[in-house]
Amino acid sequence: MRKVRTIAPMLSAIAALSVATATTTVCAPPAFAASDSFYTYHGDVPLSDIEPGTVLDTRTLSYHIAGIATPVTAIQLLYRTTDAQYRPSAGVTSVLIPPGGADPARAVAYQSFYDSLDPEHGPSRSIAGDLSFGGMVVASEATLISGILAGGYTVIIADTEGPQADFAAGPEYGMTTLDSIRAATHSADTSLTPETRIGLMGYSGGAIATGWAAALAPTYAPEVDARIVGATEGGLLVNPAHNLRYVSGSLGWSGVAAMAIIGVARSYGIDFTPYLSPYGAQIVAAVEHASIGNVLFQHPGLTWAQMVKPEYADPNSVVPLVDSVDKVNLATAPTPTIPLYIAQGAGGEAEGTSGGNPSVGPGDGVMVAGDVRALARRYCESGNALVEYHQYDGLSHIPTLAVWSTGALAWIDARFAGQPAGSSCGAIAPGNPLSSDL
Repeated sequence: MRKVRTIAPMLSAIAALSVATATTTVCAPPAFAASDSFYTYHGDVPLSDIEPGTVLDTRTLSYHIAGIATPVTAIQLLYRTTDAQYRPSAGVTSVLIPPGGADPARAVAYQSFYDSLDPEHGPSRSIAGDLSFGGMVVASEATLISGILAGGYTVIIADTEGPQADFAAGPEYGMTTLDSIRAATHSADTSLTPETRIGLMGYSGGAIATGWAAALAPTYAPEVDARIVGATEGGLLVNPAHNLRYVSGSLGWSGVAAMAIIGVARSYGIDFTPYLSPYGAQIVAAVEHASIGNVLFQHPGLTWAQMVKPEYADPNSVVPLVDSVDKVNLATAPTPTIPLYIAQGAGGEAEGTSGGNPSVGPGDGVMVAGDVRALARRYCESGNALVEYHQYDGLSHIPTLAVWSTGALAWIDARFAGQPAGSSCGAIAPGNPLSSDL
């Protein structure tokens, strides 16, 4: 354990250096990123005939932070998974081994908030040493990841958006996460086993994957569900219809709505071109391969009405959008059976989003606090009494990450130690209706 904890300050220092030098070290992805054959399944057996979670290919390399190799070993697995339309696909996950060696009894599946419409911004690319602006988001998570490694946990980090970067497609995020756990615990190279206990962690985009994985596990991967000790998530997307209203016209987060529309359209094979105004078409062209870092504070004041033709000013008139948003509404998914720790900010004014929208109420700038409360209460009422909810009224999305991460690590440690999970059920304030009406 001494070796594991010694490496943590080194990784944190590399992470800090990465963020501090981002403006000088970020460059276009190297040529190998686009042509890397590891990301393509080359087998003769059709993917449809292969069980989800099956390992298809393996490689071992060093864990890189912003292109800098660290002493941590990363085992990357190509594995069979499922996309948003329930078609077989091949995903990639990275398994980080603590310097002291893997403990086969426990691992943490950490879901990254890499939020991008470009598959080359996925965590596996950054971990393998690829340099890109979108990959710097993953580098910014290194301090948190090093803290998990320092606890002696093997860390499983899936490219949760799948091979197309299906941004905001929650069901796909959940299935890629669960299948990555299957792959990691059945690989001969990771030292993990089908009996390894698993903790789930994720913030923001990573919370989409964590929340959907927790909800889908009992039916999609019941053998994985039986080994999950708990899930902790913060800055949670619940009902995207409400988020589109909440961020509309905001200073910092309005462009993310355009990303979400593109991502959902891509995920479900929808052509939104007939609905777009000329300005909306320009926005889509500008962000269709963008990372979250390319969009934040880049489209201040952007609204739905500006993006569409006048006859579609009411989003509910765009039937394909209504249908697809309903599919990614977490409130429509089953209730998780595991303990949950949920943190949510509600001071979004600090990031340029007004809290005065009467239809949704305040949030953290991008996520709606009333939706998260309503979901937590639904879980409690559906029989999961082990829901611990924390709301930070004075914090916006970005600073809530720091508060959540501190509590999340301690909470995960307690679950692995066998301590009883806490509960806020009965004390969570009422939230919003969770229907998908836009």
